[in-house]
Amino acid sequence: MILPTSLRTKPALSPASVTFFLSAVCGLIDVCVNLCFCRNHKMGNGCLKASKYFLFLFNLIFFLFGTALTGFGLWLLLDNQSFIVVLNDSTDVKIACYILIGVGAFSMFIGFLGCVGAIYEIRCLLGLYFTCLLLILLAQIAAGALIYFQKSVLHDGMTKMVTKVLDNYPGNNSKTEQAWDFIQKNMECCGWNGRQDWYGNQIVVSSSQLLFPCSCQNVSLTSNVSDSGFCEAQASDWPVYDRGCAASVENWLFTNLGVVMGICIAVAFVELLGMILSICLCRNIESDYEKVSNPGLAY
Repeated sequence: MILPTSLRTKPALSPASVTFFLSAVCGLIDVCVNLCFCRNHKMGNGCLKASKYFLFLFNLIFFLFGTALTGFGLWLLLDNQSFIVVLNDSTDVKIACYILIGVGAFSMFIGFLGCVGAIYEIRCLLGLYFTCLLLILLAQIAAGALIYFQKSVLHDGMTKMVTKVLDNYPGNNSKTEQAWDFIQKNMECCGWNGRQDWYGNQIVVSSSQLLFPCSCQNVSLTSNVSDSGFCEAQASDWPVYDRGCAASVENWLFTNLGVVMGICIAVAFVELLGMILSICLCRNIESDYEKVSNPGLAY
């Protein structure tokens, strides 16, 4: 697929944004390192409190992220105009949504665990929190690598699922029809790879009229007002968009690549920072206990 010049030349992230982000990361890492290596007794107490509240803040963010992820998964399953409705016959896609909801709920649990462990200075909870964050981070890296190296397999699987939906497109205002009409109309596309995906539809094949999906219609080529079901073509060629919805989705992802990458990096950074802060807090708690039990170590 050849992207428009405006999309190909537009940078996903500006150099100033990258510089600012890296500076912020370095600053926060420097703060965490200083918190981990406090030496005297007075400074140790201050570091303990600072580590505690820093960890609580980041776990609150992590908890809110889990809430958003769970809500997004529920929206995909329940909203009649979400893309998941178009693929309602696909068990794999539904399972993916349930996994998304499960990951969000698990993130909420981890955030709650970190908040409690930080406020009450419970080392076993902090250790469990660190282990869970490490496993989540490794799972995210593995999932990203799998998606990157299996792009062609995922694309082929999506094509098969959508083709099955289009072949059985009922034209009776079902949820599947409404969702697919919504996607084609708003993205100005037709089919998954193109209009040819509709040629195998049972209604189109069996009809004596020259029918085409109304939501595909190019408004500059036809005067039809309907945007659902099937319309009758007045000429031998369908007055529809030539671009498939797969290309529209890819264009959208490319245009918003900076936002998508920023969210992924931010999530990974929050997890990594939470791990560092949990280690710092555990270390300062242990050091504080040693100083209480052995006052000679306070100076």
